[in-house]
Amino acid sequence: MHGIRQLRTGWADGPAYITQCPIQTGQSYVYNFTITGQRGTLWWHAHISWLRATVYGPLVVLPKLGVPYPFPAPYKEVPVIFGEWWQADTEVVIKQAVQTGGGPNVSDAHTINGLPGPLYNCSAKDTYKLKVKPGKTYMLRLINAALNDELFFSVANHSLTVVEVDAVYVKPFTVDTLIISPGQTTNVLLTAKPFYPGANYYMSAAPYSTARSGTFDNTTVAGILEYEYPDAAPAAPSFNKALPLHKPALPALNDTNFVGNFTAKLRSLATPQYPAAVPTAVDRKFFFTVGLGTHPCPANTMCQGPTNTTQFAASVNNVSFVLPTRALLHSHFTGLSTGVYSPDFPVSPLTPFNYTGTPPNNTNVASGTKLMVIPYGASVELVMQGTSILGIESHPLHLHGFNFFVVGQGYGNYDPVKDPAKFNLVDPVERNTVGVPAGGWVAIRFLADNPGVWFMHCHLEAHTSWGLRMAWLVLDGSLPHQKLLPPPSDLPKC
Repeated sequence: MHGIRQLRTGWADGPAYITQCPIQTGQSYVYNFTITGQRGTLWWHAHISWLRATVYGPLVVLPKLGVPYPFPAPYKEVPVIFGEWWQADTEVVIKQAVQTGGGPNVSDAHTINGLPGPLYNCSAKDTYKLKVKPGKTYMLRLINAALNDELFFSVANHSLTVVEVDAVYVKPFTVDTLIISPGQTTNVLLTAKPFYPGANYYMSAAPYSTARSGTFDNTTVAGILEYEYPDAAPAAPSFNKALPLHKPALPALNDTNFVGNFTAKLRSLATPQYPAAVPTAVDRKFFFTVGLGTHPCPANTMCQGPTNTTQFAASVNNVSFVLPTRALLHSHFTGLSTGVYSPDFPVSPLTPFNYTGTPPNNTNVASGTKLMVIPYGASVELVMQGTSILGIESHPLHLHGFNFFVVGQGYGNYDPVKDPAKFNLVDPVERNTVGVPAGGWVAIRFLADNPGVWFMHCHLEAHTSWGLRMAWLVLDGSLPHQKLLPPPSDLPKC
């Protein structure tokens, strides 16, 4: 359940070997949880290996009955899910990559609501079409469920007003194009033209990446926005191939400036009804480097990694996270954690270096199953610093069990003396997945008010598989409502 807080019900959070053992073939498990104080667009997906390539869907939480949106109500609401499609079995794709130490084969197409559309060979008949009435406003609930690609999205000759991200309202702003990373959701209002325009319009999505070409699927997916003909009979097919078809101009593939400018526009409403409860005092400060690295090849073998003696890896604070064979949450709850995890995740890099400058000669990373332990109720500030090892890349980091406030971001190396003065503690955006800028840093704050073990990982699946992941252990508080509930009886066993 991506983005559901799961207050005290971490057993229903989902990630394999973090909060549960995987559900075995032929077995079942009931996810039992209560949604508290949340509404908006979220989603669900499989959370083991690369199975989420096809196992995903929207999770829309409506406002309480009688509570209006803080913007004019749309005529209709439409989920729009971006996906990624491989002709090969994705389990074979990642298995092969891990065996060779190289990058995984890229996908064959992107999809909109499961359909690849007219820009790929032989899939024009499988095109998502959104039919609109002139003058009406539609709310598109955008979800990026792609495995490895951040996406630009635009509708030709139409503007989009952003009103919510990650199920939290934002101050509305209007753009022609937006950026949405895997794991993120964005609600936008699209107002149809006042009169029948006699044209069709592409709704297009294409990747944003600063990585080396060939390491991601550099293709564009399109759906079609079509207008109902005013006098057509209700059942009449409205799609008219003879009409002119307009295409949007998307930013350049590596337009990091566009991404930075867009994310800077995101602000919480910060009103009495929708306050931004950003922690102003901080109890615990952490500094994590996030990025790629290497492992040496196994003895007497050649690899297809950055060199023929290394394989691709990724890490947080130089620790490439190894999934245990028993679930972390159950190990913590039962006190049987010896040999499963150690509670000593580093609070900052053990060996500081020029993070966004010339990379160090030694790019090898350590491996381990380490948790960051924090007390219940602590106010946490975390700065995540991207590195330039094997090139600068944006990393969409997702934290389970919490929303956080994005109080600052910048390019280059974070300056602990000068940068905090620029933090926005008034109306920072609140979300559950944030892009660590390519060659830059992001600062977040959250209140550790949810006991349990909470996964934090890059939502680019290739990077997660390589180890760009870690987990927080939030201890129980002293009061009954501050303690993790016991596990359900049908919790899967390893």
